[in-house]
Amino acid sequence: MFAVVDIAGQQFKVSESEKHFVPRLNAEPESEVVFDNVLLYSDDAGVKIGTPNVDGLKVTAKVLEHIKDDKVLVFKKKRRKDYDKLNGHRQHLTRIEILTIG
Repeated sequence: MFAVVDIAGQQFKVSESEKHFVPRLNAEPESEVVFDNVLLYSDDAGVKIGTPNVDGLKVTAKVLEHIKDDKVLVFKKKRRKDYDKLNGHRQHLTRIEILTIG
């Protein structure tokens, strides 16, 4: 059994008791969040495809922690023009564990 869920503008394929890194959520660690933007649901009975969402389906997840991802370096250079620039950033992520689909 799995579902495709829209979380903060990104689509994730989730199953129960899986852990995922998603974009930063406004929720405290150890709290539960509910995602109701279920785009697709599959189990032994068959596949349900939403238009755009599957009605009556929700995914419940537990927030485990908030972290920062590894640093991404952005380097720009124009040859023979004495121009180079180095920027970097660390993405803010939330680690969640999927509790129930249904």
